[in-house]
Amino acid sequence: MKIALKRVYDKASKEDGARILVERLWPRGVKKTDLVLDGWFKEVAPSTDLRKWFSHDPAKWNEFQKKYYAELDKNHVALEPLLRLIHKGTVTLLYSSHDTEHDNAVCLKRYLETNAL
Repeated sequence: MKIALKRVYDKASKEDGARILVERLWPRGVKKTDLVLDGWFKEVAPSTDLRKWFSHDPAKWNEFQKKYYAELDKNHVALEPLLRLIHKGTVTLLYSSHDTEHDNAVCLKRYLETNAL
């Protein structure tokens, strides 16, 4: 079991395993036919309200993580398909943000490694 992170704009590789988009909105500038994807789990992404509040502001990162973890704690049903994939092998969480440190995929990976595996 391994969880990796990758931007949607980076090239797919065999090592990615199952490639899962974990964004609520489709990434800008990416055609649906161009993205190598095994699933789009928008239900595990932050709520629209939380996403808009955070707005990728690093100053809000700590509070965002707490709020997002609280959403995930209440959303076990949405996490189940993702957990099944993770237990089968490598899963790469795909995200579109330019900020590779302050993104919901980073937060989701940490949550899964800490609480669900």
